[in-house]
Amino acid sequence: MPDARFFETLPSMTVADLAARTGCEVVRDSGAVIAVVAPLGSAGADAVTFLGDRKHAAALAGTGAGAVILHPDMAERSPQGPAVLTSREPQAAWARASLLLHRPRELDDTPGVHPEARLEDGVIVAAGAVIGAGAEIGGGTRIGPNSVIGPGVAIGRDCRIGANVTIGFALIGDRVTLFAGVRIGEPGFGAAVSSQGPVDIPQLGRVILQDNVTVGANSCIDRGAYDDTVIGENTKIDNLVMVGHNCRIGRNNLMAANTGISGSVTSGDNVVFGGKAGIADHLTIGEGARVAAGAGVLQNVPAGETWSGYPARPLRQFLRDTIWVSKQASRKGAKDA
Repeated sequence: MPDARFFETLPSMTVADLAARTGCEVVRDSGAVIAVVAPLGSAGADAVTFLGDRKHAAALAGTGAGAVILHPDMAERSPQGPAVLTSREPQAAWARASLLLHRPRELDDTPGVHPEARLEDGVIVAAGAVIGAGAEIGGGTRIGPNSVIGPGVAIGRDCRIGANVTIGFALIGDRVTLFAGVRIGEPGFGAAVSSQGPVDIPQLGRVILQDNVTVGANSCIDRGAYDDTVIGENTKIDNLVMVGHNCRIGRNNLMAANTGISGSVTSGDNVVFGGKAGIADHLTIGEGARVAAGAGVLQNVPAGETWSGYPARPLRQFLRDTIWVSKQASRKGAKDA
């Protein structure tokens, strides 16, 4: 279930109504009443889920969902329990279902601090800042000029929120520092292919920043697609860094400027990312690993190793390859002379 502090759950629907409004065909109606959307592995009896890739077919057999959206070719592989809806664009149909069942809570027109926000003693709010309904801010925290704290956001004690920062769909620990222009909790990048063009996939997760995290100016951390994006305790992020949705960043990580972390990346504790490092999606960076500046990582990095280059590889291999290429170039140059 999406966090009620950040998302409003809209009226439930019958399987038949849901199918009609998402363009699906009902193959089997179990009589379930659908209230939420959820992934295959965590869906309950009131949820609709989908299978978009055959490689996840094993998870379909164990789903507890009330309804599943499948490609017509996969309908016969559905388990006996849930209702079955078919679409040639199952992920796009699920995205449409998300829009019918959930709605992000947004700021209303109340200027300044909303009367339903809860601020402890000692909170300082600078001119032009806006704090939404249900937000909670701990004592000793400073909110900079023109910053926007969205509905339901929780910020701990002794934090420093710079100017022109926006925070939404987020839970933030104590002693966190966000420098000017930081964006926390914007929707992660996700779109489903459809015959009518790409369909935005609603992002129903949160961002969690643990204690003592620092985020540099103009960096962005997207909220999760359904699960959370988590930045571990004492991690330090430089300016102009991008962290995609569903990432799980460990404790004491260091990210230099212009690093880009794609969605669903997991890093262990004490990982270092050099400037302009780029990490492809769904990878794991092991504990204590080092990713050199400018590296492009396309596969998992084992714990304790240092990788460099594009595509990134272990440092010694990268250096050997670089020396070999340099020698080959020198020999060719000598022959041409």
